[in-house]
Amino acid sequence: MNLLAIETATEACSAALYIDGEIEQRFKIAPREHGSLILGMIDELMAEAQLSVSQLDAIAFGRGPGSFIGVRIAAGVTQGIAFGAGLPVVPVSTLAAIAQGARHDHLLVAIDARMDEVYWGQYSRSAANGTVCERAPERLLLPDEILVVEASDSWVGVGTGWETYRESLQRRLPFVTLIDNNHYPMARSTAVLGAVLYQQGQMVAAEEAIPVYLRDRVAEKPSN
Repeated sequence: MNLLAIETATEACSAALYIDGEIEQRFKIAPREHGSLILGMIDELMAEAQLSVSQLDAIAFGRGPGSFIGVRIAAGVTQGIAFGAGLPVVPVSTLAAIAQGARHDHLLVAIDARMDEVYWGQYSRSAANGTVCERAPERLLLPDEILVVEASDSWVGVGTGWETYRESLQRRLPFVTLIDNNHYPMARSTAVLGAVLYQQGQMVAAEEAIPVYLRDRVAEKPSN
């Protein structure tokens, strides 16, 4: 399988190329530079692999939640490439990609969503194939509103939300004693999850590569 993965939903910008299980990635933490970086990353990966777009089986992209502009960039670039080449698209949760990249089995993922809120997800790793599975629907919540499916000291916190709202989250979830410093999603993880979803038939047409924001107030600015 040849699969291109794109992830721009947070401050980190990355692209990865999955070729029969082997993955090459380009990654950079570069807020507000995603639009100028992502196409160059893709071109570099494809050139090094001597692969053309027509040789891809699908494109996976981080469909959010995350930055409004960042998620739109990933969806737009994916749609443009996939539509022109007639390729299917595999939407991958950005929260799941963060969990996939962490070296733990039970993950509580929080992305700083601004406005005193977090994008929240709960995941456990499958012993069968090493990929993470959703334990509860992803949500947009205030840190003080968070609940988990089962209180346990096996949960590990990961994501920028744990950095920004650590005190509030640990007050709410005192059993979480380990915080992983892996804050950002990587296209490498998006590729791994995308490959599994592709094999399960969970792909869509290019025009259905729709961002997931979890917030209706995407254009609203916080008041001072």
